[in-house]
Amino acid sequence: MQDRSGDVVLGDDWVAPNSTVSQELRVKRARRSLFSLRGSPLTRKIITFNLIALIVLVGGLLYLNDSRDSLVLQRAGALVGETQLVGDVFEAQMADGAPVNLATDDGIDVSATLDGLTLRNGVELYVFDTSRNLVGQTTGGVTSPAAPSGDIGNTIITDSLTALWSAISGLFSEETAPDKVPSLERQVTSLVPAAMAGGTRVDTLRDANGGTVIAAATPILQNGAPIGAVAMTSAAGEIDKLARRERERVLQMFVVALLVSVGLSLVLASTIANPLADLAEAAELGRDRNARRFNPGRIRIPDLTARPDEIGRLSRALRGMVAALYNRIDGNEQFAADVAHEIKNPLASLQSAVGTLRMIKREDQRGKLLDVIEHDVRRLDRLVSDISNASRLDAELVKEEEQSFNLLEMLDNLSQYLGEDARAKGIDYITDLPPDPIVIQGLEARLAQVFVNLITNAISFCEEGDAIRIWARRRANRVLVVVEDTGPGIPDEALSKIFKRFYSQRPEEHFGNNSGLGLAISKQIVEAHGGVIWAENIRPTEADITSDPLGARFVVGLPV
Repeated sequence: MQDRSGDVVLGDDWVAPNSTVSQELRVKRARRSLFSLRGSPLTRKIITFNLIALIVLVGGLLYLNDSRDSLVLQRAGALVGETQLVGDVFEAQMADGAPVNLATDDGIDVSATLDGLTLRNGVELYVFDTSRNLVGQTTGGVTSPAAPSGDIGNTIITDSLTALWSAISGLFSEETAPDKVPSLERQVTSLVPAAMAGGTRVDTLRDANGGTVIAAATPILQNGAPIGAVAMTSAAGEIDKLARRERERVLQMFVVALLVSVGLSLVLASTIANPLADLAEAAELGRDRNARRFNPGRIRIPDLTARPDEIGRLSRALRGMVAALYNRIDGNEQFAADVAHEIKNPLASLQSAVGTLRMIKREDQRGKLLDVIEHDVRRLDRLVSDISNASRLDAELVKEEEQSFNLLEMLDNLSQYLGEDARAKGIDYITDLPPDPIVIQGLEARLAQVFVNLITNAISFCEEGDAIRIWARRRANRVLVVVEDTGPGIPDEALSKIFKRFYSQRPEEHFGNNSGLGLAISKQIVEAHGGVIWAENIRPTEADITSDPLGARFVVGLPV
């Protein structure tokens, strides 16, 4: 079966192969659960901020919700219509011109009329005479399809929050005796004078339990003159029950949204926090828990580069930094080994010469040994100086600021004094530079060091009658600078080695005069500028690679 260890999975989005993650990191990852709140401050922050936004939204919805006012207006309109309809029923039973007295049932039977009415469940109907005396009262017992029944369902969330708020508010407020609420009949009676004087009236009242009750009063007219009034009240607590039901629905949706928000926040946090935790733990594995000594194993950053987001970029950057760091460490180790090897040679020669010097009696032989000692001392001094320059090169390339300069002007200045050295040895020095300036971005002094190394090497390998040619050409977005000579050329087996540290391919008479670091330093400088450098032999024809070379050619390519 194919290994799917690198597939996308919930929480991490990417699992690096086991070979790229150390055992300790895998143990830590196994101990960490997918939805870890305790060990992830980032996860807690994501969940907290998402919940704050949701709570503010729901709180504002509950605070600004006008459904209660809409319900009051709706019920008030319906109650006014019912009250007027009852008043019309009383008016329809009156005889024209006959006197009517509601208190004595003269001209109309109030009780019989009330018994013949069909009212909604919970509705209270009151009949008053002109003296505001209650002459009849009845209660509705039929449930209307337009009105809710007494059972509005469970409102557990609303009741719990109400009880909690009451308990909290009770802790910070002094207990006071509740105001005595007038009876509902008395409150309705107060509407009668206004109704008989100005027509139908509607108002919101409070019952003995503090519930909201809508009351409407309308006059009973005979020949345009009021002979009484009909008042009707809604079912006790009806509006509060409806409002509580609407609030319960909002809170139920809030609970569902809360659970969904927490779940999505955990998933989102896990796709962010878990990979970041892996990266942090992998970086922290470089030290042990007390941070006093380094872990002997190599740090292996999890490979999250497949993620198309900032975490993938971070993983790519960390892996690149760690790789560059280990490359630098490996390079330093190899450099230290090479330095030790190169220094041992002149030291061994010095030790042998000094030991022999004590036993030699002849002056001519002592003079030869002293010459050997002097040569080895100069060799050591040159080697130490070149090693010091090479070891500082990395830091200086990073710290120095690049500037724009004219490459051709720099080459011309170098040719003026290096050409004199070449001509002094009987070597023709030829420059072929284009007339238009070529401006590049870089460290002028360091690049000048490269061309000084190449030209001085060419001079050292040439003899009287040879020639050195320096030329430059611009090619699209690059510039090529070529240093070529008519010297002995480069042995084919040395073409792949000459840019290595401490490698030197010179005649016996030049032994010990060079450290073998010049071309290695030149290659490092050119590559630090984003360029390339290579060496090749000049042959009479490329088709015949076995022909003797006519000289050597070094090519430096730099971005423009």
